Amino acid sequence: MKQHSKNERVLNLYTRFCEGKAINKAEEAERFGVDERSVQRDIDDIRAFLDERSLTGTDTRTIEYNRAKKHYIMVGSEGSMMTNSEILATSKILLESRAFTKKEISSILDKMIAGCVPQKNVKLVSDLVANEKFHYVELNEKSLLKDLIWDIGVSIKERKLAEISYERKSYDHQTIKRLVEPLSILFSEYYFYLLANFVEKDENGKIKKIYDYPAVLRIDRIVKFRPTNETFYIEYKDRFEEGEFRKRVQFMYPGKLERVQFKFLGSNIEPVLDRLPTAKVISKENNSFIIEAEAYGKGLLMWLLSQGDKAEVIKPETFKNEMIQTLKNMLEIYG
Repeated sequence: MKQHSKNERVLNLYTRFCEGKAINKAEEAERFGVDERSVQRDIDDIRAFLDERSLTGTDTRTIEYNRAKKHYIMVGSEGSMMTNSEILATSKILLESRAFTKKEISSILDKMIAGCVPQKNVKLVSDLVANEKFHYVELNEKSLLKDLIWDIGVSIKERKLAEISYERKSYDHQTIKRLVEPLSILFSEYYFYLLANFVEKDENGKIKKIYDYPAVLRIDRIVKFRPTNETFYIEYKDRFEEGEFRKRVQFMYPGKLERVQFKFLGSNIEPVLDRLPTAKVISKENNSFIIEAEAYGKGLLMWLLSQGDKAEVIKPETFKNEMIQTLKNMLEIYG
């Protein structure tokens, strides 16, 4: 029988404890060719290691002895591992997002469950999401994105200018080519988006922005993304703040930044405040609220239209007139 060093025994035991295996002292003594006291000392060493880790407050694992079954087992959880409820909730969110192809989502969930769930719970969690994985419906024309998202992320981190070819579906699949300053990757309403400044070079080779605000590009429509060797610089005061952008964009339609007041008719204001993070309640009368919010106009207009007769724009007048004209156009469609 091969002789195992103490370190080999401890690592072997620790690994199997982490996998949820039950450890019988007599069986382990026979397996390693040592007496039971040696196995007991190995288990005590593992207990001491876990006790030290528990001082951080993130690792609650301990080794307990089951007298009835005469074996040791690890209980509790490691702080770096997700709980059953966390992994299940995250899996549900990923499935609901429909952000990936069926092949991608299956691979991601399998890796996440195998790597983040205690071994003894892997089958349970896998079974809970198996049905939804089987019936998962990917979006039309969904493409593999993982490598492209990573390439874009690296360019953002390194501030590299990039040349892109972008397919505009609403323009008869016209492909446009642009030089861009990639700023951020966002996810919204089933899709990943790249926010980027469209730029061009002047006669002196100096880079300048074409528009005052960033373009919003669906990443699955980027047919070519090639980082250049040129870097770009944005002053601190002009830096793109993803969190502030998220507060003000609806359906990933930017447009002009507007400060809008509208009346909301309804007894529950929470969905409005959740949807519009910049919204403030100015006043309340019976079952109506006067709300003020700052948001990008196109997306805000679309959201207000989705509220039907529960929302009435008050000001500014230009935004109110745009809302009225849109409603007139809708009425014309229906005769």
